[in-house]
Amino acid sequence: GTLWNVYCFYVLYAEIDKIDPTKYHLKDCKLSFLDKWLLSDFHALIKLVDDSLDKYELQTPTRAISEFVDRLSNWYIRRSRERFWGSEENDDKISAYKTLYEVLVGLSKLIAPFVPFIAEEIYQNLVRSLDANAPISVHFCKFPECDESLIDASLNEGMAKVLDIVLLGRACRSASNVKNRQPLSKVIVCSSKELKLDEELQELVKDELNVEELEILHNADEYVSYELKPQLRTVGPKYGKLLGGIKEYLSKENSVEAVNKVRHGESLKFKVNGEAVELTEADLLIGLKNKDGFASETNGDITVVLETKLTEELIEKGTIKEFISKVQNFRKESDFEVVNHIQIEVSGDEKLVDLILKYSDVVKKGTLSDRVKKGVNGTHSFNFEVDGKAITVHIERV
Repeated sequence: GTLWNVYCFYVLYAEIDKIDPTKYHLKDCKLSFLDKWLLSDFHALIKLVDDSLDKYELQTPTRAISEFVDRLSNWYIRRSRERFWGSEENDDKISAYKTLYEVLVGLSKLIAPFVPFIAEEIYQNLVRSLDANAPISVHFCKFPECDESLIDASLNEGMAKVLDIVLLGRACRSASNVKNRQPLSKVIVCSSKELKLDEELQELVKDELNVEELEILHNADEYVSYELKPQLRTVGPKYGKLLGGIKEYLSKENSVEAVNKVRHGESLKFKVNGEAVELTEADLLIGLKNKDGFASETNGDITVVLETKLTEELIEKGTIKEFISKVQNFRKESDFEVVNHIQIEVSGDEKLVDLILKYSDVVKKGTLSDRVKKGVNGTHSFNFEVDGKAITVHIERV
């Protein structure tokens, strides 16, 4: 289903733009950072699937294909969506179309042994409809071959880290009941291991988590504390009669120092009722305790901390993002084409109207508008509230 949605997305926009991807070659395209990553990720997938099938393994490649399709849909397509919107056929749009086309055609061949009919449908529409000389069926095509020159292992690894960080960041927002559209000032990424994210990857994290600043630290001690409890599964058999004393000791121990010690491979050594006790990281349940104004989540060696304190400026930006979202929904409900430019006039709560005009450039970009002004003119009008303030928006196609 996810793959089919990606395929339908491509067909929808390709038909709107009347684009023929066979006229272009990847080597001539000005590929974006995300394009290069997708191609690298896809060719790494080809290599894994080919190697697995050579060993008659089925579970590994099917899981890998499913995970790749999820990244293709929920990361590449979602992050690249605006590149398909513009009315002009520029280099960036061509690169996006060509990259997605190559991956979809390659996927149709890669998945042919697993889901033959879906693979055939995609192949017939994307390949045979444009090239009558192509093999008459996807099942007559050569199996895809991995192009090692397109695989950037460090980029794949870095993007995998970004996806982990974003997942933890979203969990922080959810736990602290902060809306995704509400901008925040900072995200702190902490790792006990060396973590390198180049500028483009850092920008992805900031944009995806809707934060203005990213800081990478070795540990999160400044922002979080820990709650330590014995892991009964391992501690019970060894020190059953001492459990009460162990719990009391851990509750009084400097939790930050203790966690740093065990995460570096050392043991906690102490005595309970005169008997020696030695605990490793495997013997501990380590819970995060957030300091005021911060939310944190951890997974393995990575801890992500969001600063959740809101300034007046951040609240304003969140209000504007909420306004843009409602306008976009109204566009869809009014059957506007995704490429239609509009003009917006607003009336209603004076403070909200003034705020929209203050951020008019942001509103224009987010709604594909050529003009944003105060007024009551437009062929389509609708009323709604943002943060409890009533407003009427008047929209007209350009």
